[in-house]
Amino acid sequence: MNTKKIAITVPKDLIMTIDLLSFENGVSRSKFITDILKEKISKDENDRVKNAYDRVFSDETIAAEQLSVAKDFESSGKEEGQEW
Repeated sequence: MNTKKIAITVPKDLIMTIDLLSFENGVSRSKFITDILKEKISKDENDRVKNAYDRVFSDETIAAEQLSVAKDFESSGKEEGQEW
């Protein structure tokens, strides 16, 4: 993995917590912080996608169209093309 060293300022009590948790998890402070940042970024991305879906499907016209199409597929009696 390509890495780059950075310097950040963090409150002492937070560093103490990070050190404790990284020790308990058997990883370095750097790995612990990196993993936490990756989790946060992933969660934020998932939230952005969910919010985009929520915005689209909160539109009653789109929701009604999606429901109509789903009912059409269901009533067609064909399984082909519905593997998803």
